[in-house]
Amino acid sequence: MSKFLKKFCGIFGYKLFKKDYIKSKRYLSTLNKLNLENIIKNLAEKKIINSLIQIGACDGIRGDFLNNPIKDLRLKALLLEPIKKNFDKLQSTYLNYDNVKIENSALSVNNEINFLYKVDEKFLNNYGGGQSIIDVIPSFYKDHLIKHGIKERHIVQEKVNQISFNDLLKKYNISNFDLLAIDTEGYDCQIVNNFLLETRNIRPIIIFEWFNTKNSLLEITCDEINKNNYSLYIFENDILCLPNEKNITLQIKN
Repeated sequence: MSKFLKKFCGIFGYKLFKKDYIKSKRYLSTLNKLNLENIIKNLAEKKIINSLIQIGACDGIRGDFLNNPIKDLRLKALLLEPIKKNFDKLQSTYLNYDNVKIENSALSVNNEINFLYKVDEKFLNNYGGGQSIIDVIPSFYKDHLIKHGIKERHIVQEKVNQISFNDLLKKYNISNFDLLAIDTEGYDCQIVNNFLLETRNIRPIIIFEWFNTKNSLLEITCDEINKNNYSLYIFENDILCLPNEKNITLQIKN
């Protein structure tokens, strides 16, 4: 790999990885028993997790560690997905599951999300169409798509509904829940910080994706999580946060 190319990419905050590294990481992840799906299943079987809210559910299938626990253990779930195409797929994924409610909105802090960036439908085939990750990367940040190799002229905005966390809880008459899972392609830390600030009377387990967050914001968020008496555990692209007062023990089944 060219040293010049690596240095050039580094100037703009990008990092190149060898194909062997990426292939090995994917392969090892299939063998790893220390994964979030196993942990959630274990906690649900012990009745520590009975209900959850998922922010950024996409289609409920690709890369979703909650799909099987929600279906197999009939966890009470409220799923948010703002992109209409993904929302329609999500409804199909959980068709006839009366334990699941689905909200076609983006979780927004300070009413700042009126639209999300996504790949224009007419250019989907340029990026593998429905077999690629394109449907899972719509974001509040255009740069997030560009970092995934999307050409700027192929990016469009989709107007979305937005809802605050407090309004979401009021709308669905939720006074407590056990798990908050967040995957919003770069907006995760804003949601975590807002939740910790405004929803102090609810103490769920929190899982959020850190991979697409700037280091400065991630450090601030992790400091806040620690200050709020949570313990942090890192799982590849996600962080698992356990409220200390619940004395939760993680057990992994083969």
